[in-house]
Amino acid sequence: MLGVLVVFFLSWLILWIVFKEHITALGILPNARRLKEFSVGLLLMAVFCAINLLGQSFFKEVSYVRNPDYGFMESLNGTWWTFKAALFEELIFRGAILYILIKKIGVYRACILSAIVFGIYHWFSYQMFGLGIIPMIYVFLLTGASGWMFAYAFAKTKSLYAPLGLHFGWIVISIVVFSDGPLGNSLFIVKGTAVELGGWEQLLFFLWQTVIIPGMITWYLVKRYSSPQA
Repeated sequence: MLGVLVVFFLSWLILWIVFKEHITALGILPNARRLKEFSVGLLLMAVFCAINLLGQSFFKEVSYVRNPDYGFMESLNGTWWTFKAALFEELIFRGAILYILIKKIGVYRACILSAIVFGIYHWFSYQMFGLGIIPMIYVFLLTGASGWMFAYAFAKTKSLYAPLGLHFGWIVISIVVFSDGPLGNSLFIVKGTAVELGGWEQLLFFLWQTVIIPGMITWYLVKRYSSPQA
């Protein structure tokens, strides 16, 4: 939590130095519209993530079973950990710096730059160096596509709530529900011996995460926030 508070303070400082604006320029104060954007983003990405992992388990010929050693408190702690992780990254990558970039170079170039930096950042957070160029490209495209989606959600809604909901919705299902992350075995664990995904299956799930989901979210944001009522 200390990291979140430090980034929050630095965001306030950067905004004040550059534009003499308050931290509230990032759309951090809650209201009905922003809470709805957070909730919709969370639910959409939770469903998309569940489809991704359950679909992969089908083709890998494994199933998920309830982990008897993972109870309410463990779920609560895991959820809080993933929320803090999502909030930390949103404050860094979709906070003051993206806000400044949008004002300086425009929405699309700012969002593309944010996505590129987000993809490169995950080379470090996933410790990809030394694993080969192909895995690095894979991670860059995967996380960069998410970075675009989160950045564009911030740009269109002018608030951190939508990208935070999208980000949190994916990782809480992935990490806390389906044990696919740094916290190890969580609510449901894999039963059985997985077979390797075929080439077309790998491509399908790669496109699901890098093209289809970001494409649908981008399309929705364009339609929703380009209307006079938005």
